[in-house]
Amino acid sequence: MEKLLLTNGRVFTGGALEDAEVLLCGGRIAAVGAGLERRGAISVDLRGNILSPGFIDIHTHGGCGVDINAAAREDYEKLSRFYASQGVTGFLASILTDTVEATERAIDAAVDFIENPIAGAKCLGIHLEGPFLCEKYKGAMPPELLREGDAELFRRYQRRAKGNVRYMTVAPEVPGVLDMLGKISGECVLAIGHSDADYETAVAAIDAGVEGCTHTFNVMSLFHQHRPAVMGAVLERPVYCEAICDGRHLHPGTVRMLLACKGWDRVCAITDAMQAAGLPDGAYKLGVNDVTVTGGDAMITGTNIRAGSTLTLAQAVKNIARFTGAGPEKVLRLLTANPAKLIGEYFRRGEIAPGKDADLVVLSPELDVLAACSGGEFVYAADHR
Repeated sequence: MEKLLLTNGRVFTGGALEDAEVLLCGGRIAAVGAGLERRGAISVDLRGNILSPGFIDIHTHGGCGVDINAAAREDYEKLSRFYASQGVTGFLASILTDTVEATERAIDAAVDFIENPIAGAKCLGIHLEGPFLCEKYKGAMPPELLREGDAELFRRYQRRAKGNVRYMTVAPEVPGVLDMLGKISGECVLAIGHSDADYETAVAAIDAGVEGCTHTFNVMSLFHQHRPAVMGAVLERPVYCEAICDGRHLHPGTVRMLLACKGWDRVCAITDAMQAAGLPDGAYKLGVNDVTVTGGDAMITGTNIRAGSTLTLAQAVKNIARFTGAGPEKVLRLLTANPAKLIGEYFRRGEIAPGKDADLVVLSPELDVLAACSGGEFVYAADHR
């Protein structure tokens, strides 16, 4: 069994950067500390760079030409390699609201990749973004495919996914959704989004088991002093808030305000990326939608409606540092421990600690992605020629 000893790195562990060595064995972290046993281990010099848990993107619709709603096996392999190059070692496959038949095809493709991964970023499960969403804040969701709450439809999808639907976005004011939440709470992690709920309905959803807020501030009812709405509820209650930190979806001041309200332990950096992430401007798809990307900004063709983003987490980590002036000890939580905790993966990833999966990213002091390690195997290294 191959052992790797990672030396001369600044290790992000316990919420701080520490000078330490990390021993990897059998795809897991075997030890963290100083003066670790070197016998039988291949030594890897990190050259004073930062060693972080691998990034986890819990909300992404694709990238590098791949649209998850239409992805086949070879697309997932391409996507896995691309995500690894962006420091991502785990992601949820986010399926946009679609027909039942198309949703089931997308579920089948995701499950196949979950069960038969390659050496790259792992698909940790499925995120269903809809179909139980409101038409007023549909965003890129096709309105004719939105549905009222239906626990049996969710369970049909969950059976098809073999239990791999890990996360679902819902709008609690849609008829039948609050009742559905009472039936399916505990069967996957639930988030509120694409919602026009008033404060009372949003709080009722949180009390019924909602633990997250999808792309916070975007396509939802916003705060008013007399009508706190969804935003008032999620800022007040201890839910996790997703944040798209591309400088388009959220002003830097909004990011700072969100962190001031929620704290650094309750915000998850996501991309909400679509097919064009990592590619030039042009014409693309997001589910059933035609999308035009101009200056890196993705819009449903012929409209001013944003269709996801072209952001990567490699860009997001640097943006957050720039927006806030904070160091890696704070910033890295938003891409590692926080999303792992939200989706119930913290017992195995999101932290550099003995017994956890050896899913890691090497970053320069400027937070550039230099290398990625998945299951103890280096699957990406930047070209420094």
